[in-house]
Amino acid sequence: MKKILLCLCIFLALSSCYSPERDCNQFHTGTFKFESYLNGELVTSTFIRNDSLEIDSFQGAVDTSSVRWINDCEYIIKNLNPKNIAERKPLHIKILTTKKDTYTFEYGLVGDPKKKKGNVTKISD
Repeated sequence: MKKILLCLCIFLALSSCYSPERDCNQFHTGTFKFESYLNGELVTSTFIRNDSLEIDSFQGAVDTSSVRWINDCEYIIKNLNPKNIAERKPLHIKILTTKKDTYTFEYGLVGDPKKKKGNVTKISD
């Protein structure tokens, strides 16, 4: 019984030291691709981001948003030309993990506790 308890303690100690890779600075600028399901269909959005501006292209429509970095891995985007009330609300985006040319993030409206997750691939610098 003592051996099992000791093994369990060692396992918990080692697993608690794990921290996901987060090299967020390489994703501040560039051209990116985001894929998601919309009404059961896989759709792709591409966007170009510099440090303070993001231009998004989705199904033939182009939107421009301001980007305000909170820290290296979190930022707020706000649509510069909203077409309705929903588009006026800024989004909070937090990069959770990074790996080579992709990152996993969570996002939601500023102040809203509901969050969704997604993955983005960097296409070019």
